[in-house]
Amino acid sequence: MAVGARIDPYRGFNFLVEIDGLVVGGFSDVTGLQAEIEVHDYREGGLNQYMHRLAGPVRYPGNLILKRGVTDNLSLWLWHKEVRTGKIQRRNVSILLLDDSRKTVRVWHLDQAWPVKWAGPDLRAEGNTVAVESLELAHSGFSLV
Repeated sequence: MAVGARIDPYRGFNFLVEIDGLVVGGFSDVTGLQAEIEVHDYREGGLNQYMHRLAGPVRYPGNLILKRGVTDNLSLWLWHKEVRTGKIQRRNVSILLLDDSRKTVRVWHLDQAWPVKWAGPDLRAEGNTVAVESLELAHSGFSLV
């Protein structure tokens, strides 16, 4: 790369979502992709100037939320329905960030995801917006691959 070459960030609208075994179409929103490390304060006897701050386990504080326009494809609804009846079908989910030429530049892989909430569209007679459904997924963690 030449000195002073400009590196633009990737655009947040250029992504794909893959869910094992489900053909679901495109999503308009993916939110909740976050991880944090717990911090434990430790007071050492005789040391009063500061407290030690130690790293704890990783937490995934929120669920992943996927939103898409309502279509004839019922696979997300049926997956949620299975969980409601006690058949928890865990699936791996991948979120692929693409560059402007549609080449994959980042992939976040979520392990053992399963639906914990489905929300239907807000319907309003005076509007002309797309009907959107959302699916909230709990997971066992994710990695950048």
